[in-house]
Amino acid sequence: MTTTAPIPTTASPSRAGRMPYGGLIVVMMMSFLLVTAEFLPNGVLTEMAESLGVTPGQAGQTVTVTALVGLLVAPTIGLIFPRLDRRSLLVWMALAAAVSNLIVAISPNLVIVLLARFLLGAAISAFWSMSITVAARIAGPERLGRAVMFTAAGTSLATVAGVPIGVMLSELIDWRMVFALAGVVTGLLAIALRVLLPSVPAAQASSIRLLVDTVRRPGISLGMIGHVLIVLGHFLAYTYVRLALERIPDVDASTIVVLLALFGAGGLIGNLVIGLMIDRSFAFFAVFAPVVIAVAVASMILLSGTVLGIGIVVFVWGLFFASWLIVVNTWVGHRMPDRLEAGGSLVVVGFQGAIMIAAGVGGFLVDTMSIELVYAVGAVILLVGAVLFGASNRIKS
Repeated sequence: MTTTAPIPTTASPSRAGRMPYGGLIVVMMMSFLLVTAEFLPNGVLTEMAESLGVTPGQAGQTVTVTALVGLLVAPTIGLIFPRLDRRSLLVWMALAAAVSNLIVAISPNLVIVLLARFLLGAAISAFWSMSITVAARIAGPERLGRAVMFTAAGTSLATVAGVPIGVMLSELIDWRMVFALAGVVTGLLAIALRVLLPSVPAAQASSIRLLVDTVRRPGISLGMIGHVLIVLGHFLAYTYVRLALERIPDVDASTIVVLLALFGAGGLIGNLVIGLMIDRSFAFFAVFAPVVIAVAVASMILLSGTVLGIGIVVFVWGLFFASWLIVVNTWVGHRMPDRLEAGGSLVVVGFQGAIMIAAGVGGFLVDTMSIELVYAVGAVILLVGAVLFGASNRIKS
């Protein structure tokens, strides 16, 4: 996997000797738990909506508010806590996520659920903004790539497997218990973070002015728009994937679990295969990956009469979307080698902004129109994003 992390200026306690896998594993677990919690509503959407007495589109706004807070936190967390040790910051964010999940588990109405999800959104973006610095501190600058692979593995696995886990657990236990379990595990993880992570002094944070100046560079704004549209098109469909799968004749919950597991399997394979090829074929995958995702999204509607056909589609969909984080990070490395931290912040802002818009607009379309329209719009947006992102690579810096 290609990493675009900046080389930290602080000395690492792990310049020699064995790789400190304990610290890296807890960072990976935090990544997995936070992102899984972000998308748990996707997997339990039907049960959540019925229990809270709202429509599926309204329940989908639990993803919207999480992304909204993340959009605000990603570029500002370093400025809000300029001196706080980053280990302490991650511990507090894990506790915030735990409290969020526990409140959701006992919430009597959607309003309280939405308020609780604000905490989760802050925790997710704070983690994404600080995790590379923490991973580098654990392993040392000379082993930065291997360290970042752990963080990326947790995020990728959660992105492709979070919904299947939610569906599977909701069939075994009540959806509220799924959130309660996530809360307890995340709370225990906060203890592990405090014990296994070294102290990570705060580094100088990127300023808002630096981010704006970075966007003004040739090709960057066009690439960012393409990135946002690609993520938007994907999540416009994926946020309501359960509703799309329920259109398959005679489908049951166990079949949905299998189909979503295929999405996860495709994602894991895609991370490995495309990650090994991305350095040699970046320009190709920058366009090819979102085009394939668009075709897969459209095929979800066109092939909805056959479980086998949908199984192939979700596998391909997962394979190529899971690689998008690798593609866009490689783009940052190619276009902004001197501003990797700023570029990484912009990528996170783009992700969270797109997720927020996708959940909000998708919920409106699902409730007022149809799931077929949502997927058609998502496919078109993906194609436009592919064109813009590909064009950004043709503009010389």
